[in-house]
Amino acid sequence: MLVPRLSVSLPYWQNRDPLDALRVAEAADELGYDRLWIGEMATFDAFALATAIGRTPGIPLCLGPLAVPVRSPATIAMGVASVAALTGRSVDIALGTSSTVVVRNWHGRERQRTARHLEESARIVRALLNGEKAEYDGAAEHIHGFRLRLPAPAPELALAAFGDRALEVAARTGDRVVLNLVTPAQVARCVAVVAEFAKAADRPAPPTSVWVTAAVSPDADMFATLRQGVVGYLRAPGYDAMFTEAGFGETVALARGGAHPREVLAALPDELPAAVGMFGTSEALAARLGAYYAAGADEIVVVPVTSIEDPAGRRTLETLADIAAVRGARPNGFAGHSPLS
Repeated sequence: MLVPRLSVSLPYWQNRDPLDALRVAEAADELGYDRLWIGEMATFDAFALATAIGRTPGIPLCLGPLAVPVRSPATIAMGVASVAALTGRSVDIALGTSSTVVVRNWHGRERQRTARHLEESARIVRALLNGEKAEYDGAAEHIHGFRLRLPAPAPELALAAFGDRALEVAARTGDRVVLNLVTPAQVARCVAVVAEFAKAADRPAPPTSVWVTAAVSPDADMFATLRQGVVGYLRAPGYDAMFTEAGFGETVALARGGAHPREVLAALPDELPAAVGMFGTSEALAARLGAYYAAGADEIVVVPVTSIEDPAGRRTLETLADIAAVRGARPNGFAGHSPLS
C-alpha cells in the first residue's frame, strides 16, 4: 500500500514578490516535506531556479509540469540532467501541455494534437533520461541521434492531465498523474478513469499527485491573491470544464464571453478558489487534506498562499506539517532530513 506523501509547489502569485519562491523553498526544506515542485510561468526559468535552490543538499526536486509545446524533449532532458549534476539532488520531471495563452500568446508556438504531443514527448524524454540515444519520428516530435553527455538521472516521469485523452496518455505512459485545481470528487473520478485506462494497457495504474492551494485562516488580501491567480484559468480548455463541473458555470461563461479580466475578477467569488483548495482553521485544513487522500491522491502538493506578513507561507506549511504528523500520514522522511512524523 502506498503511503500518502505531502509536498510543496513554489507559488508564483501575480501580486507577490517573485523571490517569495526562495523563501517557500527554504521553509519546505526545513519542515521536512517530501519534495519540492518547481514549475514556471512568467518569472523564473525552472531549471535556473532549481539549480539556485539546490546548491546545497536538501529536499528532492520535481521540475514542472513543463509545457511540451514550448520545450523540445532534448532541452527538457538536458535541463533535468543539468540540475541533477549541478546540485546532486534527486530530480524528477513532470510534463504537460499548458494553455493556449502560454503556448501561443506568450511563446508563439502552436498547441495542436495535445494528447499525442504529450505522449510523444514523454516517450522521448524518458528514453533520453534513461541514457538512451533517441530515434523517433512522430506526428508532433522528431529526434535522431541525440544522447545526453551528462549522467542520466532516470527520474520519475509525471504527466499533467485532466481530460480523458490526456488521462489515457498518462495511464499508458507516465509514472505518475498530476492534477491541478480540482475538487476531491474530481480527483476520485480521474483516479478511477486512470485505473481503467491502465488496466486496458495491461500496466499498474500510476499514482496521482494533486496540487492544492492552501492557507490557514486566510484574510481578504489572501483571497485577493487567490482570485488573481485563478482568473486566467477560467477560459483555459480543461480548466473551464473543471470549474463548470464544480458549480461555477456562470463565472466561466463570463470569462469565455470575452469580458475584460478586471470584470471577471470582480465577479469571481471566494467560493471558487475555495472549491479547489483548502482554507480555514487547522481543523478545516485537516478535513480537506483527508478528503483529497480519501479520493485517491497519493501525494498532496501544497501551493501556499504568501503575503507581506508571511512571504514563505510558513504558517500554512507548519500547520499542514503538524496535521500530517498527527495523522501519521507520513513516510520516514528522506536522507539528511527530519521526518514530519
